[in-house]
Amino acid sequence: MVLLDVKENNGWLSSRWNLTYSIGWQQICKAVNSVYQYYNNAELLTDGMQVSISNPDDILKLDERSSMVIRGLSTIVKCPVMITFYNQMQFVDVTVPCMTDEFKTADYKSFNMSLGQYMDSIELAMYR
Repeated sequence: MVLLDVKENNGWLSSRWNLTYSIGWQQICKAVNSVYQYYNNAELLTDGMQVSISNPDDILKLDERSSMVIRGLSTIVKCPVMITFYNQMQFVDVTVPCMTDEFKTADYKSFNMSLGQYMDSIELAMYR
């Protein structure tokens, strides 16, 4: 994924990432399923409505919608993260709080260094 933009907004860094290809619902479900286990208190939303699941494989069976959000405390990034995937689109939005030294300012280079590999791993998981 390529970081397109990052900006600070009320104590949060909001970013947009460009995917290599447009993605469909199957790829979104695979991506969210692959990272779900690495979130504490993970919440899932489809089209803005909270979704309850009993195990991570339930994510692969969710009915198709226009978007899916996973949010919670990432054990990999070590802070709260919210990722929004859009069905049939070629971008992903990521939001993190300005709570750690790593995410204090909306600096493109340091933000890309902090999240670039993580986002690339998520994109790769879409095609497994």
